[in-house]
Amino acid sequence: MTDKQTDPAVRISRLPNGLTVATESISGVKTATIGVWVATGSRNERDEEHGLSHLIEHMAFKGTERRSTRQIAEDIENVGGEINAATSTEFTSYTARVLSEDVGLAVDVLGDILTGSLFDAAELAREKNVILQEYASVEDSPDDVVSDTFMETAFSGQAIGRPILGRPDTIARFDAATIRAFMAREYTPGRMVLAAAGNVEHARLVELAAAALGGLPSTEAPEPPAASYTGGERRLRRKLEQANVLLGLPGVSFRDPAYFATHMFAQALGGGLTSRLWHEVRETRGLAYSIDAFHWPFTDCGIFGIGAGTSGSDLAELLDVITTTARQAVRDLEGAELARARAQLKVAMLAALETPGGRIDRAARQLLAWGRVIPPEETIAHVDAVTVEEVRLAGAQALSGPPTLAAIGPIKALRPLRHIASDLAA
Repeated sequence: MTDKQTDPAVRISRLPNGLTVATESISGVKTATIGVWVATGSRNERDEEHGLSHLIEHMAFKGTERRSTRQIAEDIENVGGEINAATSTEFTSYTARVLSEDVGLAVDVLGDILTGSLFDAAELAREKNVILQEYASVEDSPDDVVSDTFMETAFSGQAIGRPILGRPDTIARFDAATIRAFMAREYTPGRMVLAAAGNVEHARLVELAAAALGGLPSTEAPEPPAASYTGGERRLRRKLEQANVLLGLPGVSFRDPAYFATHMFAQALGGGLTSRLWHEVRETRGLAYSIDAFHWPFTDCGIFGIGAGTSGSDLAELLDVITTTARQAVRDLEGAELARARAQLKVAMLAALETPGGRIDRAARQLLAWGRVIPPEETIAHVDAVTVEEVRLAGAQALSGPPTLAAIGPIKALRPLRHIASDLAA
């Protein structure tokens, strides 16, 4: 098996305009899940476009030249189907699940909302208000506020760190012309994948895709600016019962050879009930209800983090335990811990492939990132090849970088960031 092989279970075709069609037939399944992924998200937005990707996702269901807002929903739900969309930092997706005999309808609806949306002024005003309500609900949630603050601080002044929802001032300025200009620039066939899994037939999907999306012009989309982890701190003192804190460090891209090792270090450190942080923070000292370590990779960078909530009086001890435990893991992480982290990672990856939705998500993302769908066996082989030394080194590299600290609530006891950085590097 070579590193260039595409999963033989997935059939792939490309339309003349550059759009990729991928299908995976699953025996015994009576439904089909279909989606269109676009390799654009919040990091592709210019400063004045902050929040536009998310607004476009909302507006996709608000009427086209052929369908009203209600008809879009009715056409799918009248046949028992579901339709949804999602926006992330680097991707936007539009998906539908229907019975196999209704695949043609689903593709037609998806194509219609992507090529024929009207962006009616009245609908746009209503949806802006919906997003402002969503924004307000985030502002009322300390967990969400500290998470957004964390990313803004870790990637200071960069689109990759900005909240996906946008800000009230930018949202208010968007109009139909702004949306159309962004879609013309970013929603190009060469960075789009139509993927389907379940009871599907590849040749039929290619025909449907050509009819629905084959008319999109073949143009080149600009690459987003390269991202760079900066680190830093932001402390938000608010009258809350609990302090929420996120401690971040530089991670790696999913393209980086150290990706799997970094992920497994996070898993061993704080990824489950047997992890070091859970045992020390929750079980031994009772400092937090929960604590976790994570690694979020992007195309050209990544971020490693540890998050927990505790009382203001326990905050100093919590940070001390976190830094001490992380340093110790770099020095003496054992083979048994790696084996457990490896098994947990494999279960998570393989479980995601047990649903048609998980399979099209994998196919679309990997085709956009790598130009192929990676066989599970190849990924498992990479995971199995990671050594204890590589995991320790990945942890050491993370801990040696500039930290990010985001905290909200009763946080007076938090030590200066330079002291925390010194503790991590000790």
